Amino acid sequence: MEVPALSPELMGWLIFAAIVVSLLYLDLGVLHKHAHEVKIKEALIWSGVWILVSLCFNVGILLWKGHHPAMEFLTGYLVEKALSVDNVFVFLVVFRYFGVPAIYQHRVLFWGVLGAIGFRMVMILAGISLLNRFHWMVYVFGALLIIAGIRMAFEKEKKADLGGNPVMKIIRRLLPVTDQFHEDRFLVRHASKLLATPLLVTLIFVEFTDIMFAIDSIPAILAITRDPFIVYTSNIFAILGLRALYFAVAGVMDLFHYLHYGLSLILVFVGVKMLLADSPYKIPTEVSLLVVCTVLTVSVLLSLWLPARRTKLNGVEDLPVDPVVALEKADELVAGSSTGLDRPVASEGSKRPQP
Repeated sequence: MEVPALSPELMGWLIFAAIVVSLLYLDLGVLHKHAHEVKIKEALIWSGVWILVSLCFNVGILLWKGHHPAMEFLTGYLVEKALSVDNVFVFLVVFRYFGVPAIYQHRVLFWGVLGAIGFRMVMILAGISLLNRFHWMVYVFGALLIIAGIRMAFEKEKKADLGGNPVMKIIRRLLPVTDQFHEDRFLVRHASKLLATPLLVTLIFVEFTDIMFAIDSIPAILAITRDPFIVYTSNIFAILGLRALYFAVAGVMDLFHYLHYGLSLILVFVGVKMLLADSPYKIPTEVSLLVVCTVLTVSVLLSLWLPARRTKLNGVEDLPVDPVVALEKADELVAGSSTGLDRPVASEGSKRPQP
């Protein structure tokens, strides 16, 4: 019996799935089988691994689909990677609020990424379907990106009122939560009753924040291409490197105080690109890639050349502006637990954190 040949498109999806599953298994099943605190050196190595794998995949797209899809993948990957910097800040605040020990943070982010893989697929397919069925949604998405970019530029300080967050209130109503960590477990059984640990609550918040950020990031990449394969793979490769990025830069990201202006400019740019998609002034993908690279480079260099006099993380603790000193303190900050943010979720009979 002759086996039907697989289509090139299906082969591409299978190769992508094989790469992702293999690396995730290597990450959690082998290298992080036993929980441990991820130091900056290890995080930088893993960041390099994920970037290298993404670039190799990009070369594969170049050989398979050609120059233009490869440029779209690279542009989309850079945009998603840049926008994920905001996720890093929120993750740090969430971990410190719930007092998650550094040794368990990798596990939360790992399962958070697995959830994001599924959520992003649904949101990307929904976005592409909307654009294909209702073409005028192109202008809605473009306008939303421009508004998001302007809003980001004028954000003076990021705040995270987790205690008063609606998600927190829903969790308290629906889940019986223990106020103690039980190693790296998300659920524990006590007196024949199943309880959620603070680690599970943290995971729910990580998933929730990723969905919120996807509302901005997915329209951004849809402004570059509507090829589902390019959109999804570039998005997921950027997300897969997010855990390593968190441990690598969470302690020093406030040094790059001009970066959020660069990110806001990128959002405005891709919004304008989407609005001009059907006009004679359509912006080529090569130009988009050049603009994204230039904006990111300039914003980082300006941050290093013109350091802020004082930088604060959520108004809690001053960070040193000297990069060398910051790197020395970054591991301590990521693991840190001496601030008022380190307050675990309490169970129904115990004291609950106040915002």
